Amino acid sequence: MDSERAKLLNLLYPDEYPAEWDYNVQLDEYLTKLGSYKVDDLIKEPTRLRDEKSAVHDQTQELALTNYKVFIETADCSRDLFTQFKEIDGKVNKVLSCLPEFEKKCHEFNESTSGINHLRKLNSLTLTRNAQLLEILEMPQLMSSFINDELYEDALELAGYVRKLYNQHPDIPIFKSILDDVNQAWLLMLHKLLSQLSHDLNLPKCLQIVSHLRQMEVFTESELRLKFLHARDLFLQNCLTAIPNEDVNHHITKTIDVTRVNLFNIVTQYKATFNDDEHSPLASIRNSNINQNVIFYSWINKKISEFLKTLETDLSRGVNSVESILGQSMYFGLSFSKVGCDFRSLMIPIFTGCILRYFQDSVKKSLVSFEKNIEKFTLINKNHPNVPWKNKTEDHMQPPDSLLEFYPLAEYLNNILNALNELRVCAPISIIDDIVNSLEDSLIFISKSILILYTQEKQAFTPNSKDAFTRLCMCFADDLVPYLQKSIHIIFPPGNIAAKLGITVQTLQNENISFFDKNKIVEHIGHLLPTKIEPEIHLEENIVEKKQEDSKKSEL
Repeated sequence: MDSERAKLLNLLYPDEYPAEWDYNVQLDEYLTKLGSYKVDDLIKEPTRLRDEKSAVHDQTQELALTNYKVFIETADCSRDLFTQFKEIDGKVNKVLSCLPEFEKKCHEFNESTSGINHLRKLNSLTLTRNAQLLEILEMPQLMSSFINDELYEDALELAGYVRKLYNQHPDIPIFKSILDDVNQAWLLMLHKLLSQLSHDLNLPKCLQIVSHLRQMEVFTESELRLKFLHARDLFLQNCLTAIPNEDVNHHITKTIDVTRVNLFNIVTQYKATFNDDEHSPLASIRNSNINQNVIFYSWINKKISEFLKTLETDLSRGVNSVESILGQSMYFGLSFSKVGCDFRSLMIPIFTGCILRYFQDSVKKSLVSFEKNIEKFTLINKNHPNVPWKNKTEDHMQPPDSLLEFYPLAEYLNNILNALNELRVCAPISIIDDIVNSLEDSLIFISKSILILYTQEKQAFTPNSKDAFTRLCMCFADDLVPYLQKSIHIIFPPGNIAAKLGITVQTLQNENISFFDKNKIVEHIGHLLPTKIEPEIHLEENIVEKKQEDSKKSEL
């Protein structure tokens, strides 16, 4: 059909026809219509077309004449449209030239807005997860609240959770910040737990605190023991420091009670907290090079040494009742035998030294008093005394009445008897030699003083004064010395001493154990005594036998 149409058009227009006719639909319809005409109609067709063209032309002219204004306006409008289309074409060309730059800017804007869009999505997600994020951000504050309320178990769980969370997300800065804050609170909890150990605690609370410290895994087992003992030692020192030091009796008594109670509690807490059994589970994880027992026993040895030093210091200041302090101290040492720390043997030298020192001080004071009295005493113009001489009484404990004539000797004896009475309440056998030597030295001093008195006054002696001096010498040698010997044997019975030493009483006397050396005492005035003076020193057995004989006579 197309080829036929083309042939037909070439026949109708042999010269040339417009190219747009190839796509004109009306032309196709007209050609189809021509194909249906007869010959006559085809012959008439040119005429008809001319007539129709003339009619169209006339109509067009008439239309133009009738609507010329419209055509003018249309022309003007067309001109304006042309002008505007031309301007539009220029602007479109300008826009086309700017499109690459605009496209580039759009790409840049798209890239920049993509980050903003990502942040917007993150903000939206953050808003939806606000409650969960708030819980995470408040973990340090919650940790501090647990510590302030002493909810240490919850604090340990929370700290473990935060560390686990950080290990899972180490690249998130906020988790690092939260972990730092929690670690600071962790150190605060550690300080608070150690501080609580330095206060008064019962055993359950103590076990709980040490359990928390173990869970924190800050210290090794040895370090934990040292920290525990250091904190409890601080508590003990605070208790001891709070004891008033003005009254030595109150101070030493209170120190013994406070040390005994608190130190025993600390030992009990330590034993319950740290199991030193070799078969315990903890024993398998210990370092074989570290002896855990050394830590505890070194500390307890230090505490006992400090107590013994305080005891010795207070006793040196002077106490009213050594025996009561001794009883408390021995009970203290006995109670610690339950934990393998019996230290009673360490206190024996302290108390024996104290008792001996007290006695020796009393003897020195007696000698000072005697020295003052003997300086004022004189035998010149001394008459026969109005006191019984050598009055034998049934009471063997009664001091000799002959001493009443010579008041320096009588006062000396009273002072010595007071010292012996104080010694009698608490008289350790181990110091018997020192006691005897101290009294023997004092008696030798008196003997020398008597000799000095004789030397000073012998030129002025009258017969009565000479007799009085002889009685003075005999009273000292035959009454005072034997009576002090008897007094010592009442406090330290020779039978008991001999039994302790495993020897006989005769051996004691031969070795001068608990016996005076009378020859040494009266050596300086021996030439002034009457001849054949052999003082008889009754032993304990003789005294007991005499008492038995006296009791039998009284019964008869």
